[in-house]
Amino acid sequence: MVAAMDFAMSAKAADHHKRLTEFMVDHVLPAEKRYDEHRAAAGPDDFTVPPVVEELKKTARDRGLWNLFLPSVSGLTNLEYAPLAELSGWSTEIAPEALNCAAPDTGNMEVLHMFGTDDQKKRWLDPLLAGEIRSAFSMTEPAVASSDARNIETSIVRDGDDYIINGRKWWTSGANDPRCAVLIVMGRTNPEAASHQQQSMILVPVDTPGVTILRSTSVFGWQDQHGHAEILYDNVRVPASNLLAEEGMGFAIAQARLGPGRIHHCMRAIGVAERALALMTERARTRIAFGRPLAEQGMVQQQIAFSRNEIDQARLLCEKAAWTIDQHGNRAAFALVSQIKAVAPLMSCNVIDRAIQVHGGGGVSDDFPLARMYGWQRAMRIFDGPDEVHLRTVARAELGREPGPLAAAAVHG
Repeated sequence: MVAAMDFAMSAKAADHHKRLTEFMVDHVLPAEKRYDEHRAAAGPDDFTVPPVVEELKKTARDRGLWNLFLPSVSGLTNLEYAPLAELSGWSTEIAPEALNCAAPDTGNMEVLHMFGTDDQKKRWLDPLLAGEIRSAFSMTEPAVASSDARNIETSIVRDGDDYIINGRKWWTSGANDPRCAVLIVMGRTNPEAASHQQQSMILVPVDTPGVTILRSTSVFGWQDQHGHAEILYDNVRVPASNLLAEEGMGFAIAQARLGPGRIHHCMRAIGVAERALALMTERARTRIAFGRPLAEQGMVQQQIAFSRNEIDQARLLCEKAAWTIDQHGNRAAFALVSQIKAVAPLMSCNVIDRAIQVHGGGGVSDDFPLARMYGWQRAMRIFDGPDEVHLRTVARAELGREPGPLAAAAVHG
């Protein structure tokens, strides 16, 4: 018997949602000004976390709003986590980390939880779950099209009881943060193996000799606090015990990591879009043009209506993907995750773009958060797989599906 889809919020999720909403209203949103002031004073090349974030982390932990993303720790399903991640999307620079639910740590913690040895978990997972350190995921390379991970050229070569790593990575998000203690590096261990068994993942402490952080790449001119590092690995030697799982499992680990990670980004993107819509409607109510509020202009009403429709549609698709993961696992939800990954960031970009338009010149300035919001959502159409790759996955799933009797009758008569 096929289980009926039910997206209603459980009692546990509703309780978390109420408490998290209060935390967002009373603590997180008021902290944004302090966060921005600290970063402005420190300058774009300073990647230390503003102290207010550590204060928020303590408050969140005291309130039981901690590590919500990991079902085995929080007791929440992916479907129960979805509205909570959405709330954190209202303040993407602060809230996810305040809850210890920020990428790339979430994906790295999932990897260590699923594939780490007891020693690896004790050394890296425990302090990550405690919010004491941060981590980074080092896969993308500047010299190759990393949307096809088979292109990755970084080498991981066995040498006795060690592995030696050589390569250049970029978009290693989080590595510029002084709290970043460990890198999960993906590279080629066996160039002669089958294409999806050539890659492996290995844990590399940031302070290992040969690891050189060259710079942080900006996103639309903005330097994120944690940075997006370009890293040179020059004869980096680490113990063989740092390997995650077995040689040749890099692709399998990546899929296990990126499935939940992608949908978490999409959950937050819905929250970003909701904030943009709230800003748009407030601006429409209060801004007077041609003798009346913008809210009375038919064109503006249409943009607001389009935005509400698109947000709600995306949320339902996200909930369907989360429900499927919970009921049937990552593999069964593979195409659905690609669907929402192609839908949510584009939807969010569209809503933010309309909000920018309604704000006029203010929308493209830093007087409102819209420009910065847009930059990250636009980047999300590239990271964790560009739209085109996910759309190809959706198309292949559709083309490979056996037509049902109704479709067959409609097509063939």
